[in-house]
Amino acid sequence: MWWGVAAALLANTLYSLGFVLEKRALTALPEVTIRQPARLLRLVLGSPLWIGGSLALAAGFGAQLVVYRTLPIAAAQGIFVSGLVLLVLLSARLLGEETSGRERYALAAILLALLMVVLSLREGSDTVSQEAPYPLILLVCVPSLAAGLWLYGSAERRARNRHRRPTTGVEYGVAVGLLYGVSSLAIKGVSSRLTTSGIGGAVLDLLSSPYPYLLLFTGVFGLVMSQAALQRCRASLIVPVCTTVTSLFTAVLGTLSFGEALPDEPLRLALRVAGTALAVAVLLTMPKHDPAPRPTAPAKELASP
Repeated sequence: MWWGVAAALLANTLYSLGFVLEKRALTALPEVTIRQPARLLRLVLGSPLWIGGSLALAAGFGAQLVVYRTLPIAAAQGIFVSGLVLLVLLSARLLGEETSGRERYALAAILLALLMVVLSLREGSDTVSQEAPYPLILLVCVPSLAAGLWLYGSAERRARNRHRRPTTGVEYGVAVGLLYGVSSLAIKGVSSRLTTSGIGGAVLDLLSSPYPYLLLFTGVFGLVMSQAALQRCRASLIVPVCTTVTSLFTAVLGTLSFGEALPDEPLRLALRVAGTALAVAVLLTMPKHDPAPRPTAPAKELASP
């Protein structure tokens, strides 16, 4: 079990580093938009810094496969949330982004939620399921993908309104978080298919499942949507929102889909449920708009001698 915790912390580090490197690369690029996906891909693939960030994210994906083979879904998501603190520190150090007092309190609450989930773990008593009915997975994932695409498009239309206050990116984060939540369930499914003996059997077993196709869809659309949103909004806010939505989606629907039982002991059950509820409350209280920039006072004219 503790190997899974170590892999989750490693994935956190790689994901945080990857997002910050991509954000730094995007700030130096011309404006990108989801309406021009080919141009977006051409620009980011021409940036060595962005490629470095994407490689870090890919390594985090590999670590996540290990996590889902050793930890229950709900527990893994609670640990993944801890990466938000490292992300904020890296954003402040490498991107010069500042967080408000309200946002810092929110991060402290997320750390408390992480601690509660970790304390709910007990080696040998938590089951790690490997199977889920394909119709149930599709019933959960397809509407979620449609909702994420609709919400992102709605946020794009509102963002084009010149009279609208600057957005923090909460709506973008929720939309991309839904796509990544589906991707997280697909990663869990892929990890379960890798138990087949023999490479050929494992590949055939994997291709007969919906998981590689869900990963392909969320990978393409998630890449385009996340990069456009990341360029416009602060990484220190949009990524925590995205991560929180992804974690809650995976913890709740993934646990139900894969049939993983919650703890039997009342205290451990209360810790895990309360940690999830606290993360939801933090998400709902996140500010949706950045403060409007203060008007600059006009310079005083020099009096003629």
